[in-house]
Amino acid sequence: MSRLDRLLRPKSIAVVGGGFFAPNVVKQCLKMGFAGGVWPVHPSKDEVAGVKAYRSLADLPSAPDATFIGVNRNLTIDIVRELRECGAGGAICFAAGFRETGSYDADGERLQRALVEAAGDMAVIGPNCYGLINYADGALLWPDQHGGRRLKQGETGAAIITQSSNIACNLTMQTRGLPLAYMLTAGNQAQTGLSEMALGLIEDDRVSCLGLHIEGFDSAGGFERLASRARELKKPIVAMKVGRSEQARVATVSHTASLAGSDAASDAFLKRLGIARVDTIPAFLETLKLFHGAGALDSATLSSMSCSGGEASVMADTAEGRPVSFPGLKEGHQARVQETLGPLVAVANPLDYNTYIWANEPAMTATFSAMVSGGFGLNLLVLDFPRTDRCSDADWWWTINAFEAALKANQAKGAVVASMGENLPERHAEELFGRGIVPLIGIAEAMDAAAAAAFVGEAWKRPAPKAVAVTPPSGRPVGGASIDEASAKAMLAAAGLSVPAGRNASDPDQAVAAASDLGFPVALKALGVAHKSEAGAVKLNLRGEASVRLAAEQLVDLGSGLYVERMVEGGVAELIVGITRDPMFGPVMTVGSGGVLVELLKDSATLLLPASREDIETALRGLKLFPLLDGFRGRPKADLAAAIDAVMTISDFARAHADQLAELDINPLIVCGEGKGAWVADALVVMEA
Repeated sequence: MSRLDRLLRPKSIAVVGGGFFAPNVVKQCLKMGFAGGVWPVHPSKDEVAGVKAYRSLADLPSAPDATFIGVNRNLTIDIVRELRECGAGGAICFAAGFRETGSYDADGERLQRALVEAAGDMAVIGPNCYGLINYADGALLWPDQHGGRRLKQGETGAAIITQSSNIACNLTMQTRGLPLAYMLTAGNQAQTGLSEMALGLIEDDRVSCLGLHIEGFDSAGGFERLASRARELKKPIVAMKVGRSEQARVATVSHTASLAGSDAASDAFLKRLGIARVDTIPAFLETLKLFHGAGALDSATLSSMSCSGGEASVMADTAEGRPVSFPGLKEGHQARVQETLGPLVAVANPLDYNTYIWANEPAMTATFSAMVSGGFGLNLLVLDFPRTDRCSDADWWWTINAFEAALKANQAKGAVVASMGENLPERHAEELFGRGIVPLIGIAEAMDAAAAAAFVGEAWKRPAPKAVAVTPPSGRPVGGASIDEASAKAMLAAAGLSVPAGRNASDPDQAVAAASDLGFPVALKALGVAHKSEAGAVKLNLRGEASVRLAAEQLVDLGSGLYVERMVEGGVAELIVGITRDPMFGPVMTVGSGGVLVELLKDSATLLLPASREDIETALRGLKLFPLLDGFRGRPKADLAAAIDAVMTISDFARAHADQLAELDINPLIVCGEGKGAWVADALVVMEA
């Protein structure tokens, strides 16, 4: 049993407070038909919302399983302490004015610490949150109206957790046909983190899938446990993680006092865990509908059928650039479909089956059955229903009958896609769910949902990921002194990386002597300059003593000394490999197109550590640069194995120095032809002070 069980699935609910919000909790419980005890607590009222009130917590019939606390922030702490002492199951803290107030209120941080201390081991959700709706049991600790309905006996639904109470309210108002089992708001996660709440919900047999609106992660380990359990239970998770923009990250801190972390690291973390990510609320809801009705998909291959060439074109165009596809039909498959339609219809995927068979249920069943027999991950039927106040939709249901029969005959997964929300009413969506067909609204949202479901399906086929190598905070300020390039390369060479031979020099004469000893061509650099290309602090491909002397005279006063290095020859491509420390996820590695155009190209992938060889190769193959590594247009192939080895070694170096390393930047890592290795041409290492 989880310590949240009594709070999430209560048999008794106490409601503390007056004003506008607390009485609404009582009303909502009565409206939903909650079968347990509802016990208002008020020091002077005999009843609240028509229900007998108790003067104090001590007067209640027994310790409540769940309590909604709707009083001011100072009194909230006293109530939480009293609940814990009497053996209550848990509480929702509605009041704001705790850590989320930040520097605007000196008392906020103090009160949050006092709240956590008062709660002890008793579960507390919030503060600064609306609370909980349990649609499976009709239990509401919710101070406002909502648009959901109670689940029917034996019915399942999605569970949603959000850190925004207003977004939670809005989500309950959806008319897209998504059944909800739970709606939970997390507030600022003072004591109970979002991942623990999610684990408490996903164990419920009445929950089919999970949706998370995340402003800040509570714990990397908590999310790893959640993802592992979701995989075991085959309950997919979709997240809408905010923080892509700087404004969103600032808003996150001011709203919930949560640590947003870098967006790239957050994205890499979710991918690592097999949690799908979407960016909009409509895509979030449609993904939950697909998860609820079909679960994860076996592949990202789609079929589409419509009676319009225009719709077929829109479907094909919308899939472009997304990780889903409409593969062409194989010869035998195409012949089966063609046989059902005759020679006047061009058979393709997406399929325009034309209007020849419209309203002919047997003919449509034959065509649809032939089409979905191809083993696609998901089969889509584009169908907008007419408005029934002015038109009849009778013919449309023959189409649904045919699609349902085709899916069942082939044991295939399918969805109806309406291009506009108003063309798929809620009652129709519920009817489709009952027939085993997922009702999706919006073509772009349908593609996002399919991509998410295919991503989860693929992630579940791979071995479970290792835990992220989070480094405990050292207590020292992040940042510090850069190690000069010569010293940095010595450290990297000692770790096993290939580093060109080089020597320090203090003046032009020493630079010339070093170049002669190393052998031409050489590179000459000013030490102690972080971004040498921008500062003009590097001279490349110097092929004689005169050119070295001239370059040394130009660079000697720019930094703390000179560094002469043998040029790497035979390079096929340049990579950047960077390590930064994320406050949530520890060391984060970026690999991408390197060289002087790195910021312009923005071609990179982010990995959390530890990263496997497979992870690194997948990241490299996903770069726009990869064709160069693979012998683009007859050019020499790069030493891909050496590049992967180098990135693995950099990863190991970062983990070995995780308690000191603030930043590492290798740009470029020059990857030479097959069998000739990958070489660290420039390196920046910053250690903590």
